[in-house]
Amino acid sequence: MKCPRCESTLYRKNGRRNDKQNYLCKNCGKQFLEPTCSPLPETELIANSNGHSQLTMNEASELASVKKLSAEQFTEKNLSSFSSVLAEKLLQTILSPDWLESTAFNQLSQNIWQKTEIKHKFETGISLLLLDAENLKLDINSELFLANVCEYPLQVKIAFANWKNPSIGKQDIELYNRGYQLVHVPGGKDGADAKMIAFGARVLQSYPTVKEILVCSGDGILIHLCNELQNQGLIVYWVRRKGQSLHVENRNTGKLAHYSITMATEVPSLELVIEQIQDLIKNEQNSINARLHSLVAIASLFAERCNIDTNDNPRQPEIEEIVSLPEQLSTKAIKEEVQQNFTPISNKETLNKFLLKIIQDFQMNSPKTKLSVSKLGTEIQKITGESPNSIVKKLKLASNFTKYLQSSSAFTLKQSGKEYEVIPLFLE
Repeated sequence: MKCPRCESTLYRKNGRRNDKQNYLCKNCGKQFLEPTCSPLPETELIANSNGHSQLTMNEASELASVKKLSAEQFTEKNLSSFSSVLAEKLLQTILSPDWLESTAFNQLSQNIWQKTEIKHKFETGISLLLLDAENLKLDINSELFLANVCEYPLQVKIAFANWKNPSIGKQDIELYNRGYQLVHVPGGKDGADAKMIAFGARVLQSYPTVKEILVCSGDGILIHLCNELQNQGLIVYWVRRKGQSLHVENRNTGKLAHYSITMATEVPSLELVIEQIQDLIKNEQNSINARLHSLVAIASLFAERCNIDTNDNPRQPEIEEIVSLPEQLSTKAIKEEVQQNFTPISNKETLNKFLLKIIQDFQMNSPKTKLSVSKLGTEIQKITGESPNSIVKKLKLASNFTKYLQSSSAFTLKQSGKEYEVIPLFLE
């Protein structure tokens, strides 16, 4: 046995420790214990740098062989493994021009950018909401709208009120469940406002990362708080209720945003409303044009089909022409001709001539059209600007236009369903 420090064989017994014999080296003075197992032959042990632990010859040889490997040989050995080959293929795919220009890469980069931006905002700044719960009540939808107005995430919400006041009801429970910090103030006028102003004066001490503050109260005294917060370099939004909407004023820029409480939606600006109306009109015009093009295409196909059938089947019965009432043409013709020679209707004879002229023009333009009493009265009103009933009553000829035609010797009425057809007895 040798001293583990100087390997001297000169030592003596020096008591016992933990039921083991303790020895003292006479050469260097080191104390050491009797080994518990027989050591390996000296030729198979190599001491390491600290001189206390030893390695076998096999372990030392393996370690030396590893150290002698060159960097190139070590790299080639690793690339031969499956994981290294897979990683190399993956890098080649990701860095290829096709992948860098693909839609999947663009979506991936956008997602990474958005997450990085959100993380940056969380790390660089937050928004804070101060609520005078005695003056303004915010539901969850209004709160979400205010959070969207802010540029930074809304992380801190503090509500001030005398929570012992019965008029508050269970608002404290609701706000607490939504993550608000509840600050109690004693009863009295403007107690919550005074506490909010005191808190705002030292808000940066409690929340050094705050960048935006929402001051939610309609009390005018809080304008002093808004000014103080602006002087501290913060972006201030003053939230007040007017009627059934919330008015959110950016005190730094003067920009206003409006939110409808009853409809739970943002009230758009006048410019945005006009733009939306213009878009609706444009979309409706495009829809009408598309339907007109479809109708023209169908009509053209129908006309083409009719011509083909007529040429191929010369003995085919003739298709009866469908005649529709040329309302615009007949009315226009009557107006142009009658208004030129129009004389005021002052008696029965003038009225009969006027009616006969209208009936004559209609029969010329559409001989197969039946002219009802209501249709005739409509044409009279279009030309004269007066209803036929008022004309008949003014001339004291009858109580209404239908009774006049029934009593007149120049016309006769023929019932056709629910209408009466007007038939002249003579035409001049």
